[in-house]
Amino acid sequence: MTRDEVRARIVEIGIVPSIRLQSAEDARFAAETIARAGIPIVEVTMTVPQAVSIIEELAGRMPDLIVGAGTIFSVETAHRCVDAGARFITSPGLDLKVVAFALKADILAVPGALTPTEVTAAWQAGADFIKIFPCVQVGGASYIQALKGPFPDVLFVAAGGVNQQTASEFITAGAAAVGVGAELIPKKAVQHRDDHWITELARRFLHSVQDARGNRNDVVDRRER
Repeated sequence: MTRDEVRARIVEIGIVPSIRLQSAEDARFAAETIARAGIPIVEVTMTVPQAVSIIEELAGRMPDLIVGAGTIFSVETAHRCVDAGARFITSPGLDLKVVAFALKADILAVPGALTPTEVTAAWQAGADFIKIFPCVQVGGASYIQALKGPFPDVLFVAAGGVNQQTASEFITAGAAAVGVGAELIPKKAVQHRDDHWITELARRFLHSVQDARGNRNDVVDRRER
C-alpha cells in the first residue's frame, strides 16, 4: 500500500488499536484477533518485548494488515521499525527529527502533541496525523472540538482515555480517528485467549465510530441548509 492508501485506510476505519502487552506471544494473538475482527490496523509499541521482530513477522505474514510502530523516541528506533515493515510511526510527544525521517522514508508520521504550539509545529513539519495525547485528561472531546477551530484541515487522532463512549464523542467532535488500548484489548481477554471478547469489543468500537460519523454528517447538513 502507498502512503496515501495507508492514510485513507486509517481515516476510513477510524480506529488505531495500540498493543502494549507483556509478551511477544500476547502481542501476536492480539494483532491477529483484531485483524480478524475487522480492524486491519495495529500499532505495536516499543514497550512490547521483541517489538521490532513482531512488526516484521506481522508485516510479512499479513500483507493486508497495516502495522505501525508506537512509542518511538529516536530516529534509530524508527529506522529499525521501518526496515521491519512498519507503515506508520507514532510517538507520545513531538520529535521533529522522527517526523522528518518518517516522511523521507515515505511512511506515515503520527507524532504526539498537546498544545496549539505543538500542533502547529507538527503540522508545518508535514505530519500525516497528529495524535492528541493524553486527550481525556485535558478536556476530552471538547478539547478536540476547540482545536478543530484553528486547525480545520488537521487529521487528529484522539488518544489517552478512549473507551466506547468517548470514542463516539471524539469522532463527533472532529477527530479523524481514535487510538485505543486496553479498552479494546483487555489483558484478561489476551491472557485467556478469549478472541470472542476482543471481537465483540471491536464490533462495538467500529459501530460507535460509524454512528458518530453519521451523527456528525447530519449536524453539518443541517448547518448548511
